[in-house]
Amino acid sequence: MNGLYTIIMLILSNVFMTLAWYGHLKLQETGISSRWPLIGIIFFSWGIAFFEYCCQVPANRMGFIGNGGPFNLVQLKVIQECISLGVFAIIANIMFQGQSLHWNHILAFFLIICAVYLVFMK
Repeated sequence: MNGLYTIIMLILSNVFMTLAWYGHLKLQETGISSRWPLIGIIFFSWGIAFFEYCCQVPANRMGFIGNGGPFNLVQLKVIQECISLGVFAIIANIMFQGQSLHWNHILAFFLIICAVYLVFMK
């Protein structure tokens, strides 16, 4: 179950991370934050990133083999990167509808999934 909880927490973490990194661009696009100073945007993003860390840190602790989890350090990192790209693709397509995925993006995501497979090979 630790593996499943780890993946769920990593998905939540990456939702918050993507919103922290790119959400301010959508706010700027809609005019909400267009007059905010850069420091205001940074604090806004840090506020969201706090919740990312509240999910990321427990996910890594729970999932790490040294703490009774099923994943070694490299596996955790590759899983996180794969989830990060998947979450980014979904959120970017919802929030920024003018940004579309092309064949090379899909191929890149596929190759990252291949990396996950390779990391778990014995």
